[in-house]
Amino acid sequence: MRFTKAPLGQEVFLMKGRRHTPEQIVRKLREADRLLAEGADVSGVCRHLEISIQTYQRWRAQFKAMCPEDVVRLKALEKENARLKRLLADKELDIDMLREVARGKY
Repeated sequence: MRFTKAPLGQEVFLMKGRRHTPEQIVRKLREADRLLAEGADVSGVCRHLEISIQTYQRWRAQFKAMCPEDVVRLKALEKENARLKRLLADKELDIDMLREVARGKY
């Protein structure tokens, strides 16, 4: 069980931990923008979206004004970049191995 200290008179909400896809994050941020435009406060919006205020602020800083298509493209590019880095590392190892063999230090 988790206990949290809070200043006297303030409520503490412990949110259930879960992972959101980037598309879900962007949708929730769009909904948050709509609710804030209607005059809701940030804590009420976060309660409605079932996220913490810290999570909302982190998402807002990370995703800013991205649309869902941009997020999908960003994630695809990050995945491709990771794959290319692995390929480059493998090639560098092969080159290093060939250099060692050419020197006769095998």
